[in-house]
Amino acid sequence: MSGKKKVNNKKPKNQNNLPKPSIEQVEHYLSKWESLDDYRDQEKAIEKLFVDTFPKNTDILEVLIKSSTLNDFYSTNIFKIYFVAKHIIEIKNIDKRLKNGDLNLVHDIQDVRKLNRKFYSFATKYCSHHNPNTFPIYDRLVDKVLKYYRRTDRFYKFRNSELRDYPQFKQILEKFREFYNLDTYNLKELDRYMWLLGKVNTLSQSGQRAGTNPTSELSENSAQP
Repeated sequence: MSGKKKVNNKKPKNQNNLPKPSIEQVEHYLSKWESLDDYRDQEKAIEKLFVDTFPKNTDILEVLIKSSTLNDFYSTNIFKIYFVAKHIIEIKNIDKRLKNGDLNLVHDIQDVRKLNRKFYSFATKYCSHHNPNTFPIYDRLVDKVLKYYRRTDRFYKFRNSELRDYPQFKQILEKFREFYNLDTYNLKELDRYMWLLGKVNTLSQSGQRAGTNPTSELSENSAQP
C-alpha cells in the first residue's frame, strides 16, 4: 500500500456553486447571522445558561437543564436526554477538561452506553458552549461545506471519516482558516459563517439550528454580497 489517503472528491448533492471564502464573504454571512433575531437571542440564552447560571457539570439537575435546552434548540432528537445528562456527570474531571480544552472529551461525552448510541454533534455543541473558542461545533452543514471546498480548492487532504474524529475535525477547520487567510476569525465566528453559508446554499433542513430556518428569511441570491 502507498499509505496515501483516499479522498472522496465527489460534489455533495444539492450543493450550489459556493463563493470563494474571503474576509468579505465571512463578514457578509456574519452580518446575516446577526439579523436572525431568534437564533441570535437563543444563542445568548444558551451562553447565559452554560457560562453564568450553570457553569459546572456535576449536578444532575443542572446538567439535565443544559442538555435538554441544547436538545431542544438544536433539534438533536435525543429522546432520552436524562441518560445523556447522567452520563455527563459521571465523566471524571469534566470541568477541568472543558477549561483545558481536552478535545478527547468530545469522544467521552458522545458515547452514551446506556442508550447504545453515539451523539457526536451533540457532544461538540455541549463542549463548545462551555469553551467556544477551543471546541468548534460539528454538524452536517459544516461537514458539507468542508467537503465542497476540498473538492473545488483542495485546501487540505482528508478522509470523510476524519470529520467525525474530533481532533482531526478541528485540525481540518484550522487548515481551512489558514488556507483562505481567515486567521482574524475565531472558531465560533468561523462556525457561524460556514453553517449559514451551507444553509443558504443547500436549502437543506438537516443541521438546522436553534429553532430557526434562515432560508425562509434569506433568499439564495443573498449568498453573494
